[in-house]
Amino acid sequence: MMNDFFQSDITLENERVLLVPFSLKYKESLKKIVFDERIWRYMGLSIRDEHELDKYIDSTILEKLEGKAYPFIVIDKESESVIGSTRLGNINFHNKRLEIGWTWYGTKFQGTGHNKACKYELLRYVFEQMKFNRVQFSADIDNKKSQNAIIKLGAKQEGIFRSNYIDQFGKQRDDVYFSIITDEWFDVKKKFFSEYD
Repeated sequence: MMNDFFQSDITLENERVLLVPFSLKYKESLKKIVFDERIWRYMGLSIRDEHELDKYIDSTILEKLEGKAYPFIVIDKESESVIGSTRLGNINFHNKRLEIGWTWYGTKFQGTGHNKACKYELLRYVFEQMKFNRVQFSADIDNKKSQNAIIKLGAKQEGIFRSNYIDQFGKQRDDVYFSIITDEWFDVKKKFFSEYD
């Protein structure tokens, strides 16, 4: 099942967004939005030039080839523009759990509702197609904007993981973790995502 999953062509969409498998063919579109330091403040990396973008693209594709994550390009349906990326990672098929994250959007697409539309499709796919039991999310302890966005998805805060990652400056950073479990999904879907159902 694992190999089939990473080799599959997963496409998800609603009236706001289209999620397609991440690939090199989107490089030129990514270049239009990726070189903004505000995107990368809490991401553990930065993309300031084409060389760093190439490294990011290569490492993202490699994670899929190695079965570590399934990355997506996020496209705005109205403008047909690439607006960012997200992925399913830390995938544990035996225990039926994974993390949705590594998400970023061009600054003009932040706070526009695209993230909620994107996360709805991912959550629905994970709970209703993959039949997984748990989805987790994390955000840097100082990234209140991302934490609030996660809470607006209906996720419950679980705790703080201390020294959970090293940022772009080599500093240890704490993350706040959240989750939604399968027993909660249909209530969360009804309460937080009624506009998509």
